Amino acid sequence: MTRRTPTTDVALIAGFAALIAVCALLPEIKTGVGVPYSLQTFGVLLTGAVLGPVRGFLSVTLYLVAGLVLPIYSGGTSGMAHYSGLTAGYLVAFPIAAALCGFLVYRNRRNATQFAFVFTCGLLSSFLVVHTLGPLGLAWRGDMSLKAAFSADTAYFPGDIAKNVVMALVASAVHRAFPDLISRRTTAEAPAEEPAPEPA
Repeated sequence: MTRRTPTTDVALIAGFAALIAVCALLPEIKTGVGVPYSLQTFGVLLTGAVLGPVRGFLSVTLYLVAGLVLPIYSGGTSGMAHYSGLTAGYLVAFPIAAALCGFLVYRNRRNATQFAFVFTCGLLSSFLVVHTLGPLGLAWRGDMSLKAAFSADTAYFPGDIAKNVVMALVASAVHRAFPDLISRRTTAEAPAEEPAPEPA
């Protein structure tokens, strides 16, 4: 069985960062909250579910860092201004949500090919992290009460549930097709073969 290698890991981290960028650049839906509705969350949770907690976190972080200089944030924007605006809480939540989703999936890796399991992991990560830090950012940067911010955030619930359905379908299919992605050890970690005994 072919094991993961560091080179493969780097390629996957970069590739999924690019995938998140593509999701962010697709046409967005404007909301009355001030935070656009995009496919970023889908890309973030898919990255965690497929790559696991460490590589998922690194991939999303790479996307966020690249977005400081490249126009790859939602709506084709970039820059530090996003971290002082209404989207700050959501952006900060993304790598944490990916790590949590990856941890839950990889912790129970035998179920990684099951749609219902991956969907539950994604939904928990979304609601525990994104829909907590996001509204807190809204309240902080948008001069809103916590109640108003969390109430406004509920507008994203139906879409996020739908995105988690698609995410789980894709991630579970990926793990069925590429079981090595979720293997415990890489080539570097694999035990060395026992040396052959010298002839007497």
